[in-house]
Amino acid sequence: MDNINLIDTFSEFKELKNIDRATMTSVLEDAFRSALRKLFDTDENFDIIINPDKGDFEIWRNREVVEDGKVENPNLQISLSDAKKIDEDYEVGEEATDEVKLIDFGRRAILNLRQSLASLILELEKDNLYGKYKERVGDIVTAEVYQVWKKEILLLDDEGNELILPKSEQIPSDYFRKGDAVRAVVAKVEMRNNTPIIILSRTSPVFLERLFELEVPEIFDGLITIKKIVRIPGERAKVAVESYDERIDPVGACVGMKGARIHGIVRELRNENIDVINFTNNTSLFISRALSPAKISSIKFDDETMRAEVYLRPDEVSLAIGKGGLNIKLASQLTGYDIDVYREVDSVDEEDVTLDEFSDEIEEWVIDELKAIGCDTAKNVLELSFEELVKRTDLEEETIADVLKILKSEFE
Repeated sequence: MDNINLIDTFSEFKELKNIDRATMTSVLEDAFRSALRKLFDTDENFDIIINPDKGDFEIWRNREVVEDGKVENPNLQISLSDAKKIDEDYEVGEEATDEVKLIDFGRRAILNLRQSLASLILELEKDNLYGKYKERVGDIVTAEVYQVWKKEILLLDDEGNELILPKSEQIPSDYFRKGDAVRAVVAKVEMRNNTPIIILSRTSPVFLERLFELEVPEIFDGLITIKKIVRIPGERAKVAVESYDERIDPVGACVGMKGARIHGIVRELRNENIDVINFTNNTSLFISRALSPAKISSIKFDDETMRAEVYLRPDEVSLAIGKGGLNIKLASQLTGYDIDVYREVDSVDEEDVTLDEFSDEIEEWVIDELKAIGCDTAKNVLELSFEELVKRTDLEEETIADVLKILKSEFE
């Protein structure tokens, strides 16, 4: 194995692993000096010249010239007659310099050197990869699907580095095949068994925030700020935005002309419904906006308990709650208040009866479940079909049937 062969090995590492020249040179020199210390007990009298561009290196040894027969340490001293073979002008007491060929190391030493270098560069590459992606946490990356497993997907970036997209970080309706290009945000980077693991996410609110930055120049430029994002991946999201320029409508800028800007984000998120809301420090107004598209009649809130009672017309209650309760759930997360929805008292039929009056016949937890979907009176419940009650509550069919029977008997 000669110099060129050895350097070629590490030229491949440099090309594939993108290690910079200065670092490569430092690693090579450290490895050579380690080998020299094992062979000669010291590396202090050696000069190592490495040229990664040409793919070669030189090792020069400096020894004191002594009279013939007076050599005590052949690594540090050289006889006058041997010195003159290098250069006729050498005299006793001078320092003679000669080149040490790699082949002089011996086959075993060369093999160890190569293994040592490979190990050093591999460790360096792991550190570089870890550092590179650690700095990119929160950034969007695009990678190609390499392998799809049950619990996660293995992706490769442009440099062939492995990235992981766990099932838990995928939008429920995501479906990827080998070769697909996937956009996701770098969620976290960690070391496992001395190997960097890069975890991606498509469900993180940060992913949605970065998509807005890509699609809305005003956000990227800092003219519009995203105050908070809450989302149920693949279903619905609410984004509170604020503008520092009175001339800019933050909601309009984010949605774009005819929804042009937000449509791209919606498609990327598998048709996730996105509500963009104008942020305000007025708590009452903010809660009202967060419950959009429902129109609020009045709000009572308590800052100490962080609870809000919202009153609406009967036909607005279902809009405030939303399909599967998503709207009110996200509004609560966005505002930080536990929101309870009530029908306006004025709109209650005089002949109607509140559910609390049936507490001796209907268990309290069942009444609470019905109130959670905006039904706080008997007629509110009876206005809904059996199928709709089954769909919107967590109650069993038998329980719902019993409740309907009790409530109907009240008006017979």
